Amino acid sequence: MTPGVRRLGVPRPAPVEADSHGVPLALGEAPVESVSEEWVVEDRWWTGRPVKRRYFELVLNDGRNAVVFRDLGSGRWFSQRG
Repeated sequence: MTPGVRRLGVPRPAPVEADSHGVPLALGEAPVESVSEEWVVEDRWWTGRPVKRRYFELVLNDGRNAVVFRDLGSGRWFSQRG
């Protein structure tokens, strides 16, 4: 990649608090007002580095929308923008 150029859509660690079922309750200090959508992505299963993620589209109580996912291999949470 060219120096000074940032790739779009690169996942970044996210401070998500979730309930016992893995549904987000808060993103950082912002409580989740509602979950608009939820889906699972399984990709690259044929490679040595498969991807399995559970995504959530959130509406936060401050009015922002956010998309977060939990990596189902590591259990870590990330946010991702287009």
